[in-house]
Order: sequence, then C-alpha cells, then structure tokens
Amino acid sequence: MRQFLDEFRQFAVRGNVVGMAVGIIVGGGFGRIVSSLVNDVVMPPVGVVLGGVDFRNLAVTLRSATENVPAVTLNYGTFANTTIEFVIVAFAIFLFVRLINRLRHVEKASEPTTKACPECRMNIPIDATRCGHCTSPVR
Repeated sequence: MRQFLDEFRQFAVRGNVVGMAVGIIVGGGFGRIVSSLVNDVVMPPVGVVLGGVDFRNLAVTLRSATENVPAVTLNYGTFANTTIEFVIVAFAIFLFVRLINRLRHVEKASEPTTKACPECRMNIPIDATRCGHCTSPVR
C-alpha cells in the first residue's frame, strides 16, 4: 500500500498533471464566462434584431404533454446557443495556441543554426570546420 501511495504522489505532483489540473479548472471558469457572454450579451441583441425572439425558448413540440407525460420538444434555440458558445471557445483556443506557437518559434529562431563560409559566402552548419561547398577550412 505504501508503494502505491508513493507512486500516486509522484504521478500527482508531476508538472504535466498539475498543469492539466490548472487547465481544467481555468477552462471550466472560461466555459461559464463564455456561456454568460452568449446567453446574456450576444443572443439578446440577436433576438431583438430578429423581432424579439428569445433563443432559449425556441423549440418544436414533437408530442404535446398529457396528464402524466411531459411534452417532448426539440430545443433548437438551446442548440443554437450551445453552437455559438462552441465557436467562441474554439476561436479563443485557436488564438491561444497560435500565440504559444509564435512564442515558441521566436525562442527557437533566436539561436542561429548556420553561418556563412568566409570564402564562398554559402550557408554552412554553425559547427562546421570545413565548407561543404568550396571545401575551405572554417574557424
């Protein structure tokens, strides 16, 4: 049992697991913010433009309610809200990944990997001792 707990502790405090946990928590909060943005900020003006429609109430009744059985509805307004939420979240994630990729690219680009041969001016690897083009020695 002790070995199992030690193994679990090592797993739980690994950088990837902690980072993933933080991402999930922040992502959950971000999801609630986007839901509020869509439901409370984006969709009301869209509904006003479309004639005062509340998207949350848009539905098609497939079977009316009876005494014991509730109505069966196809809630396409809720689906529209959820689809817009997804597009906003996907766009935000795209922008975030794009930013991270640019930052990584800048870091890698700062270290030169080639240099010019002093004789023929062709690009050669930075650690080359002889030019592969003109075969002259390189410092």
